[in-house]
Amino acid sequence: MTQDLFLIYARAANGTIGKDGSLPWHLPADLKRFKALTMSKPMIMGRKTFESFPSPLPGRRHIVLTRDTAWRAEGAEVVHSVDEALTIAGDGAVAVIGGAEINALFLDRARRVELTEVHAQIAGDTFMPALDATWHETFREEHAAEGERPAFAFVTLTRDL
Repeated sequence: MTQDLFLIYARAANGTIGKDGSLPWHLPADLKRFKALTMSKPMIMGRKTFESFPSPLPGRRHIVLTRDTAWRAEGAEVVHSVDEALTIAGDGAVAVIGGAEINALFLDRARRVELTEVHAQIAGDTFMPALDATWHETFREEHAAEGERPAFAFVTLTRDL
């Protein structure tokens, strides 16, 4: 199997990635980038991430990893292990979109992280630690703050497995 497994998430300077089941910021450019990077690809996520969407996102497969063997939802392909998720995702690019527990389960298998660095300390209840020194920045695009929206950067990090 030839997979290009990557994580995609936004993270504040203090590690926050979520609050009350949603993103604690609204960055239209980040949402547009997320859509561009995940369109036509299988996305692996946890149940809470899936349930945070108003409906399944068009043009993408939603592979939901959950411990709840009875859980089902329209538009979700339900799996109960990392290996099962990777098997049904198939070959090609596969996006892991969160939350924090799911990211942690797949991080050691990923070669790339598509990160939006939010340049602010933001209160939240879901956090991701900073990546270790095995990750190397290969792309950065800075965006200035606009009104209530904080400054942020799109960053691509890669590593050899």
